[in-house]
Amino acid sequence: MKDMTDRVAWVGAIDWDRRLFDSLVPLPDGTSYNAYLVRGSEKTALLDTVDPHFSDTLLSALNGVSQIDYIVSHHAEQDHSGTIPLILSRFPKAKVIVTAKAKSMLMDLMPIPEEAFLVVADGDSLSLGDKTLTFIHTPWVHWPETMSSYLAEDKILFSCDFFGSHIASADLIVTDQCRVHEAAKRYFAEIMMPFRSIIAKNLDKLSTYDIRMIAPSHGQIYDQPGWIVDSYREWVSAAPRNLVTLPFVSMHGSTRIMVDHLASALSKRNVGVELFNLSVTDIGKLAMSLVDAGSIVLGVPTVLAGPHPLAAYAAFLANALRPKAQFLSIVGSYGWGGKTVDVLAGMIPNLKVELLDPVLCKGLPKKDTLTALDGLAESIALKHREKMYRN
Repeated sequence: MKDMTDRVAWVGAIDWDRRLFDSLVPLPDGTSYNAYLVRGSEKTALLDTVDPHFSDTLLSALNGVSQIDYIVSHHAEQDHSGTIPLILSRFPKAKVIVTAKAKSMLMDLMPIPEEAFLVVADGDSLSLGDKTLTFIHTPWVHWPETMSSYLAEDKILFSCDFFGSHIASADLIVTDQCRVHEAAKRYFAEIMMPFRSIIAKNLDKLSTYDIRMIAPSHGQIYDQPGWIVDSYREWVSAAPRNLVTLPFVSMHGSTRIMVDHLASALSKRNVGVELFNLSVTDIGKLAMSLVDAGSIVLGVPTVLAGPHPLAAYAAFLANALRPKAQFLSIVGSYGWGGKTVDVLAGMIPNLKVELLDPVLCKGLPKKDTLTALDGLAESIALKHREKMYRN
């Protein structure tokens, strides 16, 4: 247990070793599962639990706590709520506070009896005596049932996944803002970006509260929360940057020649470009680049008349994350033919992009292919200038 303010403590767990989340999301810096204990003059509330693998850590932190009256479940996902049944077995009179949607989801996911739940509406408050929790529904951050809690007397927002970051650290409070900014951006890119428009509304909702501290469910606590809120507003609402994100794969070198030539041509026209070799890249880094990109260009060789599977995965990822990019094109080499462009175009229905003419060549790129790549670079540069993208 680590004290944050008077009778508010962190009782979570640090996972130094975890390197993959949901068998999908890379965790280069590990993570934490943050749970918080708020002790009022009359009642005590536990805000979230921990991943079940760390249940013993949470129970150890609660040694000496004689009673928990409420368990606030901000989010039904198991890394937050998976230890609720165990906590209820120790504190059987506790009520599990949830949104209506969270109640049904938790009953699907784990053995919690219906009578244990207390459903709260958006804006409802709960008195713990001399401390008051207000529940703020923040749907689709990043599941439909999510909410946050605001502790009025201490001006703390317990935000769950909102503003989170995957970092394992012995420091409870942010000490290295640059490191946390990068981790929070990665977290936003991989998890929150598909819900940008709804997150913008939730940011507006939170702006009515006087927030001195943000305590998320992953990563470190923000004792100066203004910068992370401003960062979220930029990631959600600001115009894209004058940047091309260029994920590619090359089997025999031809597509790589095209990608390198295009990157050089873009740089000569003062367009930023970030290359991601899909055979070795960190997918999280690619997702972070997509937060800012004005254009996406896929470098794709043809395999068995279709796109290389790694390039197809990159298209699938971009479609799922729904970045702000407004232009997309494809470059690549093929051996005898195929339908690479048609297949990839059909994989991105969620992207509201203008498709720029692809540049494909048979075998090794020759002068006419390189000239076409120069034309694509010029077209992208013009489009970005017209949109007045940020540098």
